[in-house]
Amino acid sequence: MDPSRVHIPPMKDLTIANITPNTILINSQGPSQRLTYVLERLVSHMHDFARETRLSTSEWRAGIDFLTAVGQICTPVRQEFILLSDILGLSLLVDSIDHPKPPGSTEGSVLGPFHSHEAADMQHGDAVSHDPQGEPCLVVCRVADVHGAPVPGVKVDVWETDSSGHYDVQYAERDGPDGRCVLRSDADGAFWFRAIKPVPYPIPHDGPVGQLLKKLHRHPYRPAHMHFMFEKEGWDHLITALYLRGDPYETSDAVFGVKQSLVVDLHPADEETSRRYGVAKGSLVLKHDFVLVTSEAARELRDERSREALAALGRKVKLLDGLPVPDVD
Repeated sequence: MDPSRVHIPPMKDLTIANITPNTILINSQGPSQRLTYVLERLVSHMHDFARETRLSTSEWRAGIDFLTAVGQICTPVRQEFILLSDILGLSLLVDSIDHPKPPGSTEGSVLGPFHSHEAADMQHGDAVSHDPQGEPCLVVCRVADVHGAPVPGVKVDVWETDSSGHYDVQYAERDGPDGRCVLRSDADGAFWFRAIKPVPYPIPHDGPVGQLLKKLHRHPYRPAHMHFMFEKEGWDHLITALYLRGDPYETSDAVFGVKQSLVVDLHPADEETSRRYGVAKGSLVLKHDFVLVTSEAARELRDERSREALAALGRKVKLLDGLPVPDVD
């Protein structure tokens, strides 16, 4: 931007004591109230972090190098920044703030770094995974609202690893998507497909995020799970997962995704299930009902919780399009 067309307040003789308000001042001249507020809070917390930790120049440099390395290892199929956000608990925190769930609805979980938009549209009963080493698992689900009424026509995105704990996008020689699909709930809110039993696996730990976990004496493992994402106009977007009960990493998920309401059991197919879905009697079955929330209900709950949280922090703000901005009136 042409410097002659913007007003720049005098900036000189800046110190530990006055660098923060001056940085906020010069960042507060744009037209976006939301961007102004976000940058104000970011700068305030970041500067306070440096003051509270007495951050050294070498540590600052190490941090810059670490973030550079995180960016350099990213590819179209590997998002190291999402992985970093996951292991720091930020992903789950943001989802919980932006998609609050009333009692009785399905809780969210982390998206993870391996969702892709390559999944093929499939019909109910199709096989999601073609891994011959995987243990077959029938997945039978239903989508309903908080009152129990079915929600038809929901786009359901599903993805899982193969039996070795790798997603399809982790194979350089792959010839197409596998272990993932897109389905749509029927008139009764139902959808079902053939998958394989989920297995625990380590998140990618050959890069900077893995090095950080090692320095923190943390393991990189996730418990066995299957990802689900639900989309339909008028309904709050839901990203979640189902986790197998009794997994050795159920209580120490490297990315903090497990919630008790999302822990499920697998059961052997009985004779009726075997006949109805065409699977072998005694084979594994996962059954689960997902409960969605309307966009309006989610928005009202989000606004209510935002006002409560910000009032508790003593912040003088107002909500603009559901997001806090400075209240200067």
